[in-house]
Amino acid sequence: MWQLLQFPLCPFSRKVRLLLGEKGVAYEPVRESPWMRRDEFMDLNPAGQVPVMVDTERGVTLIDSAVICEFFEETVDKAAMINGTAVDRAEIRRLTIWFDTQFFSEITAPLLQERMLKRLVYKQSPDGQVLRAAMKAAVGHLDYIDYLLDHRTWLGGATMSLADLAAAAQISIADYLGGIDWKSHEQAKRWYIGMKSRPSFRPLLSERMEGIPPPADYEKLDL
Repeated sequence: MWQLLQFPLCPFSRKVRLLLGEKGVAYEPVRESPWMRRDEFMDLNPAGQVPVMVDTERGVTLIDSAVICEFFEETVDKAAMINGTAVDRAEIRRLTIWFDTQFFSEITAPLLQERMLKRLVYKQSPDGQVLRAAMKAAVGHLDYIDYLLDHRTWLGGATMSLADLAAAAQISIADYLGGIDWKSHEQAKRWYIGMKSRPSFRPLLSERMEGIPPPADYEKLDL
């Protein structure tokens, strides 16, 4: 069986887990704290990042969420997540990259730094100015999601795709860390409630990072 090295608040691991869940791929989640830089983990991935997927029986190691998602998209026919015409697939990939890079760098990464790493690793207090900037940036990204949903059924087009999984994974971490305000974003909120309701998503919502509880409404489906 596949093993997935990850930790509960890694958005890229969550994206992979959502895809695996939608495709019905069995795997064993294995807790890995990449900031600890264990020798065994660094041997697997010198970049020191999760997720990493390993099949020891076949001697296969997959590194990086984009690579892992593409691998299972190519090898598992069920629930295609990069589908449609060449133009459709290009748009799905564009939005996936958008949420993996822009949303992560402006929102998820600062929240993780200030509200997780500073608490668990550095024993420091969060910087309020950084948190406010991240929450302000989140408003802009939710505006963009509203715009996309004004013109499409799902973020990437007519059907759910990897773009939705990538966006929901990032938002779920930001939401866990108190960085999302759904006020005035009804379109985005309805879409996210739909994502949270999917069987692939529910196991993620029950996981907790030690010493860092989520907001009271984090698991609620009515926000």
